Amino acid sequence: MSTDTDVQREKLLCKSFIFEALDAQARQELARCSVVKRYMAGDTIFNMGDPSQSMMAIAEGTVRVSMLTPSGREVTLSDLQAGEVFGEIAMLDGGERSASVKSLTNCTLVVLERRPLLDLLNRNPGCSIQLIELLCQRVRRSDERMIEIAFLDIPARLAKLVLRLTLAAPASEHRPLSKLPQSQSELAGMIGNSRENVNRCLRRWQKAGLVDISDGWLIVKDRARLEALAEGE
Repeated sequence: MSTDTDVQREKLLCKSFIFEALDAQARQELARCSVVKRYMAGDTIFNMGDPSQSMMAIAEGTVRVSMLTPSGREVTLSDLQAGEVFGEIAMLDGGERSASVKSLTNCTLVVLERRPLLDLLNRNPGCSIQLIELLCQRVRRSDERMIEIAFLDIPARLAKLVLRLTLAAPASEHRPLSKLPQSQSELAGMIGNSRENVNRCLRRWQKAGLVDISDGWLIVKDRARLEALAEGE
């Protein structure tokens, strides 16, 4: 018989697109062997190199995935929102964490342990396919980032990043964001460069009327010209 805690965990799991492929019985089974954890903004969830046997589904909040370069600079790989999952690599291969994750906001996570989740994936090909598609999307994005860092100059990389951030959920291509909360240090981490270089680029854009910087917000004023910069024009 399900407890209120089981029901709550199942509701939280339903927010993740990966588990949409599961029927009610499978979700209930997974909920029974999961744990809900809550983190405050700024908390470290795990560090790169930590041992692990679990994957996390974000029920509420936003987390940041990052890595340290050999020189000690932090590079942001992605910011993940409610409905997304992380930690899937270590869960699948049983190895160390491949990146670090911290909470950007107060977060509620559903922690799924390796053994019961692998058992469930073996019995639910639809869920396995969803997870494979997620991994493919992240590999594609990683390849794109490497190409950008290797071949694009800072203005083009920064323009691509700003445009991507304006489309982050709950925004869309039809209703992009016009104001971004990311700091210049955060933007620098996302393109693998220094805050000083990002600052110089943004100041030039501000003078040219592409963006504005006000009260900690980056305000997009000329999206078409940013799109041209992103394409190297």
